Amino acid sequence: MDIKSSEYVISSPTVSTCPNDTKNEYAFIGRSNVGKSSLINMLCRHKNLAKTSSMPGKTLLINHFIINKEWYLVDLPGYGFAKRSKVVQKKLEQMIAGYILQREQLVCTFVLIDVRHDPQKIDREFIDWLGESGIPFAIVFTKADKLGEMKARKAAKLWMEKMLDRWEELPPYFVTSSEKAIGREELLDYIGNLNSEPAADNV
Repeated sequence: MDIKSSEYVISSPTVSTCPNDTKNEYAFIGRSNVGKSSLINMLCRHKNLAKTSSMPGKTLLINHFIINKEWYLVDLPGYGFAKRSKVVQKKLEQMIAGYILQREQLVCTFVLIDVRHDPQKIDREFIDWLGESGIPFAIVFTKADKLGEMKARKAAKLWMEKMLDRWEELPPYFVTSSEKAIGREELLDYIGNLNSEPAADNV
């Protein structure tokens, strides 16, 4: 699948104010500074679609982008940003959980992980929560260019193997680089395949 058009639609403070639409949605989320905006821009080949910032934790709303007029890419706030107040962080956690648990149009949640780092407690807690909640998801390792593609793939494989302490069946995963467009085709083909499935199989 290729992306021919990508447009910003709306930023919503709650799941109830998200687009009143039945199109499939694919959400992207990760810890602050994981390279989420850069990945979204790389996938869409739209340099300024998602706003990148040198200051992590800037995404505070549920951001919808319409892709090829057919499906939505959803940019969710990052989790675990230490400089936020506890009140703001709690509000964001409730917004994220509300969207992920209640949004019927959500087909898959992509959890972004910086491939350079060992598993972090906050990432595992979020991933385990998705599994316990029965939410379909995949893991996207970012910044592969920082290690080199071969080392990044080895690091990602080791990261996934550590999930076997609690998981019998591992979720799909992808190794990506926004700088070098590594993993772009694989990730978009995965979305394309999900889009081609009957709606009942996506939930």
